[in-house]
Amino acid sequence: MIVLGVESSCDETGLALYDTERGLLSHALHSQVAMHEEYGGVVPELASRDHIRRAIPLLEQTLSKAGMAAQEIDAIAYTQGPGLAGALLVGSAIACSLGMALDKPVLGVHHLEGHLLSPLLASDPPEFPFVALLVSGGHTQLMRVDGVGQYEMLGETLDDAAGEAFDKSAKLLGLGYPGGPAISRLAEFGDPAAYKLPRPMLHSKDLMFSFSGLKTAVLTVVNNNGGAANVCEQDKANIARGFVDSIVDVLTAKCLSALKQTGLKRLVIAGGVGANAQLRASLNAAAKKKHFKVFYPELEFCTDNGAMIAFAGAMRLKINPQAAQREYGFNVRPRWPLDELRVI
Repeated sequence: MIVLGVESSCDETGLALYDTERGLLSHALHSQVAMHEEYGGVVPELASRDHIRRAIPLLEQTLSKAGMAAQEIDAIAYTQGPGLAGALLVGSAIACSLGMALDKPVLGVHHLEGHLLSPLLASDPPEFPFVALLVSGGHTQLMRVDGVGQYEMLGETLDDAAGEAFDKSAKLLGLGYPGGPAISRLAEFGDPAAYKLPRPMLHSKDLMFSFSGLKTAVLTVVNNNGGAANVCEQDKANIARGFVDSIVDVLTAKCLSALKQTGLKRLVIAGGVGANAQLRASLNAAAKKKHFKVFYPELEFCTDNGAMIAFAGAMRLKINPQAAQREYGFNVRPRWPLDELRVI
C-alpha cells in the first residue's frame, strides 16, 4: 500500500510517499522560517497562504522523486490537527480534493501521533512498548506507547512547553528567530558555572513539567545586567548555557523517572527539541549509565514533515484498511488531545 502524507499544521509544508513494503519512497519539505523571521514568530495568515503556494509543487516533486504517477497512490493521509486552524484547512482541503479527483480514500492523522511514531522511520527503530518524550515548541509530554493508537499520558507541562521556553528565552537575549537553535549554539561557548538557573519541578516526585518560571529567571538575569543590549556576548553565552543546562537536566531526570515508573528499557525522543545536541548528549550518557536504550528520529524528521504523517497513516491502514474512506467532506481539529485518539 502506498500512502501520500500531507503536513501543514504550522510553518512547514511537507509531502511524502510511504510504501508499507518498501518504506519511505520520497519526501519534500518547505520551511517558512525565513518568511516569519522578520516578525519574530509564526504569523498564521501568512503561513496558510504559503501552504497554498507550496503544496502542489511539493507534490509534483515528491511524485517525481519516487518515479510515480499520482494514480498509483493507494490512500492519502493528512494532518487533521492539532495546529493552526487556517494552516490545517489548507492541507486538509488539498488532500481531500486530491482524493476525490483520484478516487482514493483519505484519512485524517493526529499530528502528535506522527511525531511519536517518527523514530520508527529510522534505520534502528524501537520495538513497542516504550516511553516517549514528545518535546517541541508546543508540547512537552511523557507517554507510555504500547502500540499504534495505544498511548498513556504519564506527564506534561503545566504551562510553557520546552521549545516555547527556548524561543522566548532566546528573544530575551536578543537572539534571532527561531530561538531554539540559536540559544543552543550560543550555549556551547558558555561557562556552566557562571549562572545556576532553577530546575523547575525537578524534585516534584511526579512526571509533570513547568518552564514559565525558568523563562522568568532568564528575564531577571538579563535585567540585572542592564537589559539584552548591555549584556556582552560572553555573558549572553553564559546565560544561554545556564538555561540549556537547566532544561536538559529536568528533561533527563523526568525521562529516567518515567522509565523507572513503567519498568521499561526503551526511551523514544520525538519533536523538534529532540534535535538538540545537549539533550541528546545527556540522554546518551544516562542510557549508558542506567542501561537503557534511547531512540531518536533522523534529524530531518525531528521538525514537522510529511514523512511522519504518511507513515502514521500507513500504520493505521495496515492494522485497519477501513480507516481511510472515500468521504471528502472534512473538518480540522486545532485542539485535539491525544488521549481522544481512537485505539485501533
